[in-house]
Amino acid sequence: MESTIQESEGKLRRIELTLRADQRFDVPQSDGYSVYSALLALLQSANDEVSQHVHDSEIGSLHTSGLRGPFGDGDRSHHKRVLTDTEYTLSLGITDPDDEAIFEALVSALVLADEPLELTHGQLRIESFESENTSHEALLTEADDLDDPTIEMTFRTATCIEEAGSVTTMFPTRGAVFGSLLGKWNNTAPELELDVSRETLAESVIEKPDARSYDTHSVLVNRVDDPDGGTQPIFRQGFSGTCAYAFKDANDSVVNAVTTLALFAEYSGVGSAVARGCGNVNVEVINE
Repeated sequence: MESTIQESEGKLRRIELTLRADQRFDVPQSDGYSVYSALLALLQSANDEVSQHVHDSEIGSLHTSGLRGPFGDGDRSHHKRVLTDTEYTLSLGITDPDDEAIFEALVSALVLADEPLELTHGQLRIESFESENTSHEALLTEADDLDDPTIEMTFRTATCIEEAGSVTTMFPTRGAVFGSLLGKWNNTAPELELDVSRETLAESVIEKPDARSYDTHSVLVNRVDDPDGGTQPIFRQGFSGTCAYAFKDANDSVVNAVTTLALFAEYSGVGSAVARGCGNVNVEVINE
C-alpha cells in the first residue's frame, strides 16, 4: 500500500484513500452511514477513547465523503453493488482542535496495521493513503493573497443544511452554504472568529448555479432504537451539483472571509451529517 503523510503543525487534516474490493458485495445506496460505522470500528480497534470522542463530538470532528466510484445494481432493494477491479475513493476531513489523536489512530489502523474497511457484506482493502495538512491561519493567508476570486463549489454528495429546526434547504443559496461553514469555522477556531452576517452575504455574494448538475436526495444518516425493540431509520434531505459564487460590491474583509470559508469546506464538509457522507465538496477558487 502506498502512503503519503504530510507533516505539518496545522490543526486541519484531509485524507484521501484509494480502495478496492476482491469480491463483489452490496452496500446501501446511502453508503455514508455504513462507511462511518466502519471507520468508528477501525478507530475503536486502534484507540477506543478516540473512537468515543469522535462519536460524541459536538463540533463534528470527522467528515467523510462516503464511497466515490462506479457501482453496479445491488441484489437488495435500496442497495448498489461494489465491483471488483474498480477503484473507489474515500475522503476524510478532520477539523477538531484535538484532531492529532484521531489522525494517529486512523494512520495506525489503515497504514501501520493495514486493516481493511469492513462493511456489512464485504470489505475494501486500502491501496493508497494520502494526507494533506493546513491550519485556519494558513487558509486566511491563502484567501488574502487572492484578488477578485470566483469560487466554484461542487457538492459531490447530498448536502443537508438545516435552516429552521429539521427543515433543510434544497438549493445551494449563499446564505445557507456560507452560514453553515461560518458556524463550523467559529466552533473550531474561536480565536480567529469570522463575523459575516446573513444580510452581508445576501448583499455581497452572487450565486451562479449549473442547473444541469443539480439534483435532490433523501439519504439515510442514522438508525435509532424504537419502543418496539427495533430500529428506526433517520433520513435527511439535501442537494448536489455545482454552483459558482462571485462577489458584487464586497469589501476586502468580506471577500477574504467568504473565500476562507470556501477553502475550509473541503476539510469540514457543508451542512449536517457530514460524518455520515453528507456535504462533501470540491472547491476551485479562480483568481480573476
